[in-house]
Amino acid sequence: MKNMKTLAVTAAVAGLSIVLAACGSSDDSSTSSDSGSSSSAMDVTCVDGSIQAAGSSAQANAITEWVTAYQIACPESTIDYQPVGSGAGVESFVSGQVSFAGTDAAVVEEDMAAAVERCEGNDALNIPMVGGAIAVAYNLEGVDNLVLSPEAIAGIFASEITSWNDPAIAATNSGVSLPDATIAQFHRSDSSGTTANFSAYLATVAPDIWAYDTGKEWTAPGGQGAKGSDQVTASVEQTPNSIGYVELSYVMDAINAKAASVDQGAGPVEPTAQNASNALSAAEIVGEGNDLVLSIDYGTTAEGAYPITLVTYEVGCTGGLAEDQNPELVKAFLDFAASDDGQGMLENIGYVPITGELLDKVRTSVDALQ
Repeated sequence: MKNMKTLAVTAAVAGLSIVLAACGSSDDSSTSSDSGSSSSAMDVTCVDGSIQAAGSSAQANAITEWVTAYQIACPESTIDYQPVGSGAGVESFVSGQVSFAGTDAAVVEEDMAAAVERCEGNDALNIPMVGGAIAVAYNLEGVDNLVLSPEAIAGIFASEITSWNDPAIAATNSGVSLPDATIAQFHRSDSSGTTANFSAYLATVAPDIWAYDTGKEWTAPGGQGAKGSDQVTASVEQTPNSIGYVELSYVMDAINAKAASVDQGAGPVEPTAQNASNALSAAEIVGEGNDLVLSIDYGTTAEGAYPITLVTYEVGCTGGLAEDQNPELVKAFLDFAASDDGQGMLENIGYVPITGELLDKVRTSVDALQ
């Protein structure tokens, strides 16, 4: 049985913890948490029951924050999100196994046709919910501030640059002692939207070096594969002289891995949430209606714009979702994710919130889900 109600709770952000403060009607007032941190009322529409979702591991840390907050506010609700990768998540969605999917590469063409069929002929929507930087993570003793050019990044991941003291790396790291050591390169072994965005970046900025496909599957020679952003990060952390690509939030939690700055011609730019936001602010909507597919300018040289970015979409049905997959809960949960409170949780954990006119369109798209 579904029980829809609105709760006023306290969102106490102290180490990004969410504390339940009050439960009742939307007119109830919230109270301060015991930690003494600032708090504000947060309206959450609760729908009892459970849903399963799957997809992008890049957004997993953001989803975890939202699920925790939502389930504290709505203890009769359960959201089970499995970070199996964008490709597997979309496959699970079109086959009817999950209520919605997360993907770093928009569902288009054949996949969109399959998604519409799954939605019983109703529209399936790509709804951008999380922005972020793709960090080039490295483990190199004694090097705290590595700077890489697009050509060096492409050369490393195309297995054309195999030593850390290669001239292409040394050129952007004057005064840095680079070891004469073989580069251990890690990439995603699973179908990954992060791979799709990363390879699209390489094809845009270094087309003479990157001659490989730009989809979800890794096709360049050499290197070692690891499943999911968490395993790529673990592989880099455990392997001296290594490098990989992961969503920024994973590097923020790492001990032995750091994130390289990228010099695209206007000076080194660190991968931060703000710098990624500077780049994503120029993204254009190329989808139609409530299908909010974005085009990202990977070649940007704008000041303070970190160019290797991604947007994660939640993919859902505007109709045709089976009752046992709880479309009301899907809508309520994504409505919370798109709220000011939901988006406000993102920046401190390394993500880019959706803002402005785009956020208004996101909320309209979520409202269209049924």
